[in-house]
Amino acid sequence: MDLNANLAGHWKLAGDTQDHSGNGNHGTNHGANLKADGPGGATSGAAAFNGQGAYIEIPHHDALALGNKDFSLSAWVHTSEALDDILGDIASKFDPQTRTGFNFGILNNAGVTAAQSNFRHVHFGIDSGGIDSGWIDAGRPGNNLRVYSLAVFEGDLYAGTFETGADETGHVYRYDGNTGWIDCGGPDKCNTMASLCVYNGKLYAGSSRYKPGGSALPDSENLNPGGNMYRYEGGTNWTHIGHLEGADSVAGMAVYKNELYAIPLYSQGIFRYDGDQTWISCGTPGRRLMSLAVFNGHLYGAGNEGKEEGGIFRYEGGTNWSHAGGQQNVTQVYSFAAHEGKLYTGTWPEGKVFRDDGNPMWTDVGRLGDELEVMAMPVYNGKLYAGTLPLGQVYRYESDGNWALTGQLDKTPDVKYRRIWSMAIYNGKLYAGTLPSGHVYALESGKNVTHDRELTPGWHHLTAVRKNNRLHLYVDNKEVTASSEFDASQFNLTNTCPLRIGAGAQDFFNGRLADLRLYSRALSPEEITALQSSI
Repeated sequence: MDLNANLAGHWKLAGDTQDHSGNGNHGTNHGANLKADGPGGATSGAAAFNGQGAYIEIPHHDALALGNKDFSLSAWVHTSEALDDILGDIASKFDPQTRTGFNFGILNNAGVTAAQSNFRHVHFGIDSGGIDSGWIDAGRPGNNLRVYSLAVFEGDLYAGTFETGADETGHVYRYDGNTGWIDCGGPDKCNTMASLCVYNGKLYAGSSRYKPGGSALPDSENLNPGGNMYRYEGGTNWTHIGHLEGADSVAGMAVYKNELYAIPLYSQGIFRYDGDQTWISCGTPGRRLMSLAVFNGHLYGAGNEGKEEGGIFRYEGGTNWSHAGGQQNVTQVYSFAAHEGKLYTGTWPEGKVFRDDGNPMWTDVGRLGDELEVMAMPVYNGKLYAGTLPLGQVYRYESDGNWALTGQLDKTPDVKYRRIWSMAIYNGKLYAGTLPSGHVYALESGKNVTHDRELTPGWHHLTAVRKNNRLHLYVDNKEVTASSEFDASQFNLTNTCPLRIGAGAQDFFNGRLADLRLYSRALSPEEITALQSSI
């Protein structure tokens, strides 16, 4: 076999940014360390990216015009175990204005309101002018009124729910892939399993006594307190791992520097898990927090207590917090998302999203229709999506001040508020959970594949392949997933945007890359195995 056949670009990233394919597609380095250790400990065998602005840019060239034909992208990828930032994008050549090109990266989504919905999940997607499936009903987990959390764990999508009846309790459900949901148990006596998070290879959940009056719904008949933390053991089995001091409800969780943090819903404070049933107080910024995010070396909390100018807070260690910026006319902050290397947040009462541009007041990037509140926000296949209240809609960010409506998911009649509170990326699609219908909906934008299991720390060889009418994803020369069929003629990926290594629609890459290759053909499984063995 000839591993150099039809190479459109070959960047060894071992001491330089030169293209070794012969096509002259040399890169310009923007801050990457080109002398990092590579696979097998090779000296100066990789480029290290700091996750905070470092990337390599390759100008557009005819050899990089992918059209609607087969192509392959392979690279050695290294990630650390203890993360203080999201992992970000491996490579992208994507025009966000026309939604044309490809995105290849590793998804870490914390701050999607109550959940850390994705953690170390490899994603590969293509699009050509914005080919959308439309929102498809994926069913209703149990008898819930609010899909409070969505999270992906070990190849499956899980939902935590609010169920309001006197004899009902909050449960966690696993999606069956169609419209059914499998009951994984309700470990507490309260009405909600509110927060979901994956940590150290296990799924964790926090319970709540949710007060539905905040969503203009009748009070729950179940008044049992929550605030308890659980670890999932499979089937319907859960292990109780403690209680958040002074809390009857849990608002959210996130993993920061390989430690698990949790916040209560109706009281102040943040707590760090210390094993067994112990949770250590990490202080309070002076108001309750609604969600947590990990970004650019810090743990952030969304201030939510009706203070002027909203407020984002940054954890400084111990019990210390600092103010990390306000949002004009905002009294409550709900969610976080990283997009194009910057942190965004969703707010009340004007239904706006704000971006951290390094100023004391975050930048207003627009209101979503006539909505009042912005909740769950993730980046999916090159674009930022956000869910809203009161109409239960989902919008797509096009540019500052320009948000495109993708659909109204909850159309329950005769209610004041409808929410899109939870979102996760699973099986190549974007999933969203609603209140008060309690349904989950799915959208595919372009064509996508995701490896819905954690990519373990250390070196891995990743390969993304477009072959005929399917996408394929390989991890360490094993195919881990493939897309459903699509019409290849509809997906012309050619654009004039640069190819970016270590950057893309979510964030700058946080890790090391080596031997990145772009082929204008589909690699065979045998060739992918040979590539992995070549270093």
